[in-house]
Amino acid sequence: MAINRNALIRYRTIDACLRNRFRHWTLEDLIDACSDALYELEGIDRGVSRRTVQTDIELMRSGKLGYEAPIVVVDRKYYAYSDSTFTITNIPITPQDMSVLSEAAALLKQFTGLKMSDDLMEMIAKLEDKVYAQRTRSHPLVEFERNDNLRGLHWIEGVRRFMMDRKCFRVTYKSFRARSASTYPFSPYLLKEYRNRWFVLGRAHVKKSVLLTLALDRIENIEEMEQGGELFIPNTDVDLDTFFKDVVGVTRSLKCRPVHVVFKSDRKNAPYLKTKPMHSSQRIIEEDEDGTTFSIDVILNFELEREFLGFGSSVEVLAPRVLRNRIRSIVTEASLMYGE
Repeated sequence: MAINRNALIRYRTIDACLRNRFRHWTLEDLIDACSDALYELEGIDRGVSRRTVQTDIELMRSGKLGYEAPIVVVDRKYYAYSDSTFTITNIPITPQDMSVLSEAAALLKQFTGLKMSDDLMEMIAKLEDKVYAQRTRSHPLVEFERNDNLRGLHWIEGVRRFMMDRKCFRVTYKSFRARSASTYPFSPYLLKEYRNRWFVLGRAHVKKSVLLTLALDRIENIEEMEQGGELFIPNTDVDLDTFFKDVVGVTRSLKCRPVHVVFKSDRKNAPYLKTKPMHSSQRIIEEDEDGTTFSIDVILNFELEREFLGFGSSVEVLAPRVLRNRIRSIVTEASLMYGE
């Protein structure tokens, strides 16, 4: 059964609502949720009819979509899943889907000689492993990193569409340090993933027009600007292809410049750093019986500190002094917490 994009958004929205068992969902609540999702992701502002959502629920129950969603009505008013573990995201793949996935994997293999082959190979591995697990009815052979509890992922498509259309939007954002959320127009330039979290780089339409990197999981709301409102501010300040080249993570400013960072790993953990460099600029300075001394040329930021702290006593920062002192200060405070 062919499914169009808008219907798929509605099914996923209904599924997300019914998996949230911390509130009761009336039909009107589901209609509002579907309408909001279509507006955020597709810019459709005409809403969703009562009959459309009722039909969606019946289709999800029927098995025609490849699953039989256990949707029940509680107290003749509230919709819920009778099975609290059910979600349409874990449904088995249909034979038609299997054929499409197999063809897609075979097609992608033809392009493995391109520069993007590493990304393609990961994609192919995911496709082929999914096909294998479904055909043999066994567990997957490859488990890729995922986090089903990530917040903010539903903003990705909407932000991407604003970037493609070169439009700004009004964002309501609350950082971890802020006491309350702030709302302002924002021109998006680039979506970036770091350790399973997503961020958007862009320009805030505030005084001095600040370049910011916003975490999608801290965004509370995004809405299109009213007709005749703020205009998109084109990016004329940074090269998006290289803006994050000199950083570990996503935190940097236009004023920061890379510094030469030197650190030493003990012999036991040096192989780990050799096979998984902390940064693309990583080089080996010296090796001896005690371990290996490395260097990287990066901008100092919060993520870099966390990277070094994650190695504990197995890695020592030697230079620059400002970073060494910073790490020492954090470690000293931590030791006091665990003191007798």
